[in-house]
Amino acid sequence: MADEQRTFSEIADHYRERILSGALEPGSRLPSSEELCGTWGVTTTTIGQALQALAVERHVCMTPRGTFVADEPRWTLTPRDRLTRVQRAGSFLAEGETSIVLAAELTRPPLHVAELLDLDEGAQVVRREWVAGRGRTRTAYAVTWYPATYLAVAPELLNTAPGLNHTITNKVLEATKRTITHARDDMHARTANAREANHLGVPVGSTIMAGAHRWSDEDGVIEYGEWCLPKLFTVGYEYRPNP
Repeated sequence: MADEQRTFSEIADHYRERILSGALEPGSRLPSSEELCGTWGVTTTTIGQALQALAVERHVCMTPRGTFVADEPRWTLTPRDRLTRVQRAGSFLAEGETSIVLAAELTRPPLHVAELLDLDEGAQVVRREWVAGRGRTRTAYAVTWYPATYLAVAPELLNTAPGLNHTITNKVLEATKRTITHARDDMHARTANAREANHLGVPVGSTIMAGAHRWSDEDGVIEYGEWCLPKLFTVGYEYRPNP
């Protein structure tokens, strides 16, 4: 039973990664159950479990004609996934995902942001507000915060030009010569306010997943972000339990 369960997870992980990476495009057809059984050397029950998991996550659609990658997969990246992409490729966007900067400004921070960034009273921050999407689907609305002192080495923080936003974290790290060594994500479900609803394209009061991330090193928080996702979007992450 343990081996069968592990194999089901491995198969689902394999096709999930291929979908998220863009290797399997929306509308493309997965091999038949019989072909998958032969490829993986498992039973039809195991293949069915793997495909059901992908269907529940809305990565695929199962029809009498076969299993297809969803036309507009309702998934987005966790902050951990985005950080991994920054470290590997310099961009926090997924394949096929784009972003638009709605605002980039120097401003006085809310109290909780000032405390997280360990700023003196009266200090300013850079506030970047942006929305990400894939095709017609909005995948995230976010606000990220940085100490204003970063502007001396990373003036791009105030730039709203298209094509720059997805590399901004990497530019900050290169300019400040800092390395993210600790990260924390916090998430909760709530209803969308007017601003969030407008940028996510959902009615005001809709249920959303909201969260915040802190990316730090031994000298403190490098980037703090607050974000929210539309309802029914799937996010997930792997972890290794202690033995």
